[in-house]
Amino acid sequence: MSSPQQQKISAPKGTVDFFPAETWKWQAVERIARETARLYHFEEIRTPIFEHSELFHRGVGETTDIVHKETYTFDDRGGRSLTLRPEGTAGVVRAMIESGALNDQGAREKVYYIGPNFRYERPQKGRYTQHHQFGVEAFGVAEPEQDVECILLQLDFYRRCGLKDILLEVNSLGDRESKVKIAEYIRETLGPKRSSLSDESQRRLDQNPIRILDSKDPRDRELTSKLFTSAVPLSAKSDAYLQRVLTLLGTAKLEERGVKWHYSAKLVRGFDYYTETLWEVTTSGLGSQNAIGGGGRYDNLVEMLGGKPTPGVGFGSGLERLLIALEAQGIELPRDATPLVWLAHHGPAARDANLVLARELRDNGIAVDMDLAGRSIKAQFKLADRAAARACLVIGDAELAANNVVMKDLKSSEQTSVPRADVLPHLKQLLAS
Repeated sequence: MSSPQQQKISAPKGTVDFFPAETWKWQAVERIARETARLYHFEEIRTPIFEHSELFHRGVGETTDIVHKETYTFDDRGGRSLTLRPEGTAGVVRAMIESGALNDQGAREKVYYIGPNFRYERPQKGRYTQHHQFGVEAFGVAEPEQDVECILLQLDFYRRCGLKDILLEVNSLGDRESKVKIAEYIRETLGPKRSSLSDESQRRLDQNPIRILDSKDPRDRELTSKLFTSAVPLSAKSDAYLQRVLTLLGTAKLEERGVKWHYSAKLVRGFDYYTETLWEVTTSGLGSQNAIGGGGRYDNLVEMLGGKPTPGVGFGSGLERLLIALEAQGIELPRDATPLVWLAHHGPAARDANLVLARELRDNGIAVDMDLAGRSIKAQFKLADRAAARACLVIGDAELAANNVVMKDLKSSEQTSVPRADVLPHLKQLLAS
């Protein structure tokens, strides 16, 4: 008696499989990200996709929505609580502290990363349980110029991808003195409306009012959207810092690069570690949730996680959302133009000769494929067409006897017989044409 067919296993909810028809686009934006980061002298860092849960509790915040509702947290076999990273900054800061990279006075580090993050939230277009980010972090410089360099890097990345309709919004949460002012302002303004807040935000109103800004509850968002209509209350020092950022962005002439930008008092974040400059970038093609990336300064985070007081600033950009926006705007990414050469054969002896030829061509940097399943020569040519090969090299008994190879240009359909010893230079000339 035959066993019943096994039930198919589906991908977990909120995850997506990307096949070759799509992955070349990922490779394109990742290549552009690396090239852009290199131009600003940012170097790549790679950190684990899971960390001790305490890292995110202390860094992002125990009561933030990300930690409280969205993290994938589990105990390993040793009973240690681990969390799949929900964002990239905390892990990079942990790595910097642990390595001692920030210990020396005047230490300066500029790094970027590309990789997956994980958040348990309702999947929607461009927002998945597993999503990918390109991010940068700059440590050691507490100046507006460093903030603006990160902003310009992010905008350059989008420009090099071909993105249109870019809008940059900039604001500030200020220093510690400013945050005291902001907290008092939120408490005074929302206090009379306490009953309209979510239960969680009612508790935050007493404990940490700024955290209300991070709430995703529609009732809270409705009230917080009206909090700051003209300007966030800042200290004199923080106001001067913000004005310098705005001046530098003005001199960058972003409009000439197709970027609209403005100061926005409504742009806020509820994370404890944010200080001074905040920014967000939006674009068309994403519907109402049109943000593709944002960043800010976090001068308290290194110290919060056990390191020496060190200023930091950076951004994160969602790659899924960027790819969706590019497609919606009709932008074609640059595709790898490496040509493919197909090897066809008549008979087993010719097949073995092609296996040797394939190794030789690959050793010289030429992409090669061939049929390994014993198909007819007609079927082999169909495979070459399906793979969009640039040229086809054919070997049969006659070619083996004469020590020749038939070289066919699949673009012009012209073919010629070439001595086996001269295949490589002739092929390179054809591929270069």
